[in-house]
Amino acid sequence: MTPAKRKITVLPGDGIGPEVVESALEIIQATAIAIEFEKCEAGAGAFQKGIVTGIPRETIESIERTHVVLKGPLETPIGYGNRSANVTLRTLFETYGNIRPVRELPGVQTAFTGRKLDIVIVRENIEDLYAGIEYMETPGVAEGLKLITREGCEKIVKLAFAFALAEGRKRVHCATKSNIMKLTEGLLQHTFEEFAAQYPSIESKHILIDNCAHQLAMRPEQFDVIVTTNMNGDILSDLTSGLTGGLGFAPSANIGNDVSIFEAVHGSAPDIAGKNKANPTALILSAAMMLRQIGEVKAANDVEQAVLVTLESGVRTGDMMGADKAATTTEFTRAVIGNLGKRSKVSPPKQYRAVELPPAQVGVNVVAAKSRRLAGLDVYIETDMDPRNLASDLEKLTTTSPLKLQMITNRGALVFPSNDRRVSLVDHFRCRFVLREATASFGDAEILSLLGAISAKHRWMHIEKLQEFDGEPAFSKSQV
Repeated sequence: MTPAKRKITVLPGDGIGPEVVESALEIIQATAIAIEFEKCEAGAGAFQKGIVTGIPRETIESIERTHVVLKGPLETPIGYGNRSANVTLRTLFETYGNIRPVRELPGVQTAFTGRKLDIVIVRENIEDLYAGIEYMETPGVAEGLKLITREGCEKIVKLAFAFALAEGRKRVHCATKSNIMKLTEGLLQHTFEEFAAQYPSIESKHILIDNCAHQLAMRPEQFDVIVTTNMNGDILSDLTSGLTGGLGFAPSANIGNDVSIFEAVHGSAPDIAGKNKANPTALILSAAMMLRQIGEVKAANDVEQAVLVTLESGVRTGDMMGADKAATTTEFTRAVIGNLGKRSKVSPPKQYRAVELPPAQVGVNVVAAKSRRLAGLDVYIETDMDPRNLASDLEKLTTTSPLKLQMITNRGALVFPSNDRRVSLVDHFRCRFVLREATASFGDAEILSLLGAISAKHRWMHIEKLQEFDGEPAFSKSQV
């Protein structure tokens, strides 16, 4: 009986996307596994048809059927759409983990050749500044909200350890900037340190993100798996790609509980689109990751090994150093197909196990606090007043309020009470109010009354409640 064909959604994409995707599809078909491709549209063409997300409904329905996507790079043309189709796909299907492996490839010369680099970046893929929540607070001051959740931290930490176990890796680093962003980046560090104890066979270490970047440039072979937040992961994964040959060799997987999306890290390279010059290696290796994910382990190993053998044999596309005669995309693809079944002399197939994903969340994830207390209020005010005059004005407005002005900051620096620091001021002041009496309490009625008094004379943009959970401050302290 002929086995049912596994269906895969394919998004050819823009620029060189159709060329490199077709290369990967031809190689997959040459493995003779039972697979069927549903080609769908996304990206520039969809935007130009007036689809504001860049993702047609038919494409969404295909992904909902297949749960697996192989995609080329997608463009967001200038003047169309407000958000990239790539980010829309990740958010829509909550592919919360971005896995980007890099390894030394035979015949691809870099400054680190011979050091046997084999590093995986596991990047949180949904939250952080990439949630895209931004505001112009004043005409000259922009704000971006950095959102880090316990839910997101747990899922990405568990995925990093699960991936390390599946590949037999020995060490996981967690890279954060928790020394400065103690609440947001600190949440990932604390979650990592809590769950690391559940994986005694794997060495776990926390490292500050700037030191991590420094160490990657100095001694990258010390790293195995690095888990980090969204923006940090975006930067580090491009850095690690550069250590082993560049984005043309960098595959990736966007992993979710229901849908996984596999893509090359590089962009659409419109300058060489349609010229049969593109390097398809990254997309082919992404396809190998996809095959492994759907249980086609032998085919995945065959494809990966065929790429390595092809590189060992000296076949090069034009972007690779050492190519006497640059191979076209088509010629490189044919060489890989011809090498299916062969094994690399320097990098034998790895032993993989299935990655055990964290269970999907049901309902709303709530981190409960045994107690909570409202300790104060930050009010953001737009004004060109001198800080001392602003403070005097606010103190007069709050004489009957249970809250008193504690401090004012500008661009993060304390400007009241004055410590004589010279600060270039902008028209965006954070004004912190705290209780006059530590044992007193207040609520929304008092907040509204305070805002009413302030708004009679000043323009305010937003507020932040200063809360304490289980007796601990849940807000950053003032800078001095």
